[in-house]
Amino acid sequence: MDDTASPLPPDELARRLTEVYDLVGPLYRRAQRSVEQGLARDGVSVGVRAVLTLLHRGGPMTVPQMGRAQAISRQFVQRMVNDAAAHGLVESIPNPAHRRSSLIRLTDAGRSTISGILDREHAVLRAVGGALTAADVTACLRVLDEMLRALDHVDDD
Repeated sequence: MDDTASPLPPDELARRLTEVYDLVGPLYRRAQRSVEQGLARDGVSVGVRAVLTLLHRGGPMTVPQMGRAQAISRQFVQRMVNDAAAHGLVESIPNPAHRRSSLIRLTDAGRSTISGILDREHAVLRAVGGALTAADVTACLRVLDEMLRALDHVDDD
């Protein structure tokens, strides 16, 4: 039997997951710098980009929903929504499910802006090497999802 297919004992799993965290930090910081450099031409911050991406992929959402989805505070999301609204990229609409919590949705300018940003980022990601397979990416996503779920108890606010 292939021992790479067996679940790791807890101590070995913890050591290996530490290796993942050791890579995720620098990966996140480099990706953020790369995104910031690409966003400079659009006049959009990384935080506004995150809001636009959420709305692009998930449709209209409330500020609390966006905060939960990104594991960041509602206050930070509200500042990013306000910034995006000031640039005409998002707008508030009534929320039939909750009178006091408006839905935020993309404007036409917001859709155009985030589509352009995502297209440019897609072109960069096409250059990732390593002959990665669908199984590799699926396994990576599964591991990261498990690591994220293990931190569900951490308060985002």
